[in-house]
Amino acid sequence: MSEASTSQQKAKEKVKTVEPEPIESSAHADDTEDDTGSEGSEPDDEPEPGAAGSSSATQVNTPGTTSKKKKKKRSKVLKALSALRGGNDAISEDVVKIVLEKVRAEGGEAAANADQETIRMALEQMKLKEVLQGKTGIGGKNKKDTGGHKFWGTQPVPQLGDAPPEADGPIEPSKPREEVRQEPYPLPKEFTWSVIDINDSAQLRELYELLSGHYVEDDDASFRFQYSAEFLSWALKPPGYYQDWHVGVRVASSKKLVAFISAVPITVRVRNSLVNASEVNFLCVHKKLRSKRLAPVLIKEVTRQCHLKGIFQALYTAGVLIPTPVSSCRYYHRCLNIPKLVDVGFTGVPSTMTLARMIRLHKVPDRPRLLGEGLREMEDRDVPQVCDLFGRYMHRFDMAPVFTEDEIRHQFLSGMGEGPRGGQSWKSPRKGQVVWTYVVENPNTHKITDYFSFYSLPSTIIKHHKHNLLNAAYLFYYATETAFEARAEENGRLKRRLEELVGDALIVADNAKFDVLNAMTLMDNVCFLSDLKFGQGDGILNFYLYNWRTAPLAGMTAMDGVPAGKGIGVVML
Repeated sequence: MSEASTSQQKAKEKVKTVEPEPIESSAHADDTEDDTGSEGSEPDDEPEPGAAGSSSATQVNTPGTTSKKKKKKRSKVLKALSALRGGNDAISEDVVKIVLEKVRAEGGEAAANADQETIRMALEQMKLKEVLQGKTGIGGKNKKDTGGHKFWGTQPVPQLGDAPPEADGPIEPSKPREEVRQEPYPLPKEFTWSVIDINDSAQLRELYELLSGHYVEDDDASFRFQYSAEFLSWALKPPGYYQDWHVGVRVASSKKLVAFISAVPITVRVRNSLVNASEVNFLCVHKKLRSKRLAPVLIKEVTRQCHLKGIFQALYTAGVLIPTPVSSCRYYHRCLNIPKLVDVGFTGVPSTMTLARMIRLHKVPDRPRLLGEGLREMEDRDVPQVCDLFGRYMHRFDMAPVFTEDEIRHQFLSGMGEGPRGGQSWKSPRKGQVVWTYVVENPNTHKITDYFSFYSLPSTIIKHHKHNLLNAAYLFYYATETAFEARAEENGRLKRRLEELVGDALIVADNAKFDVLNAMTLMDNVCFLSDLKFGQGDGILNFYLYNWRTAPLAGMTAMDGVPAGKGIGVVML
């Protein structure tokens, strides 16, 4: 969970429009900030807020501000990323031009439309791959050059520039409960710890208001994630959750909730190892209190709480490079409501295209195409079959969650909202609906052969004269029996089936009045993103493992013979 939530969701990304397809902004991760939900760190490399030194799997996201403090915080990150983002050590314009000329000369018809931005992105990805493979530190620098990362240098995480490990396993051994710190970490005297009871509507409302006002924003403060109360309840209460892992900070005198971080348990398979971890999300500190350095204490406290339950490993994400990503994925966006997205600045109209043509090219059919094959909304009776298909399908990826039937029921059904289900439900959403899950049931055998799902994570549109909400959906989990047919990938049958499934997901999302469907370069997404008119964003989400060593996993680039995307099977909220 991501994003960490985001996320990417899990705030708008800065993207450049290329022709002929418009490239949209991500509504899930800012490309210069850690995906952590707070901007509490100064540039002395205390923990990036929410990019947990915690025993957790996170997509914790960082809001932005326009203050001098924000610029100061970013200075070290920007220096470290100079080779990736364009500083003194950036990929030079001359290099880009030379490579572009070579590509156009030797790439044939397929390369005729290549441009400088495409070439630069490719070169950036090559550099990022070197970071993942341990050949170089951030931006091609060594550990000393990048400042050492004071906080992360003390944590059991792979360090930048380290060679890939020869074997998978924990970095530090687990501790017995009696050796774990028993007392909460100290807070400044004006604050006090508070366990947040998500089942209490008043406390849930407090959390919603904190996140709505102070969570993830983009650089221009144009968009901010707006997690609904229903979303928070769905995300924070999976089977086996611990209330103690919903950690809040209140002002001692007024009891006002001013900071929060959460963790939930998760089982994740990393290659051939099953790892009991936790998922951290929603790290958020009130904007006026970010000089109080609450974020590092929140991270340490949720880590302590996880350790008390015997959880010592983590999966988390961040929008910036910190020690040390196990993989990186790029955001893609499928525009649905073109006029609105152009109006709010989420995307632009290419110079070779009119708005009318852009709308026409992105129009989706009125009805799902698989209705005749048995497409319908998932029901409780489908849980055993979906759980079996989920497990087999996700085993095709190097890192993926392992769900029980109760967890499948929670992830795919518990957020379906109030109101009638089945029938023509694809035509409109229900009240409080967070997740949409559809199965394809063979009408003769009653076997579930496919399913797809997506979830809702809107963003507030800040200070726009007309629109106040960006309705964004995020592609969640999907699977198909076609994957297990002989040579299904080689002969293109798997690709075609996934295009049918995700194509219907787009139709359902369009009928539910979503403005955009977002996805990442993970699972099998890479094979269908282009043909389904997803535009490439410039946002990159880095995946991290805490207290666990493993070789890099294929994300937005192939890795050690594994195709792009197939290293990552975890969708972070």
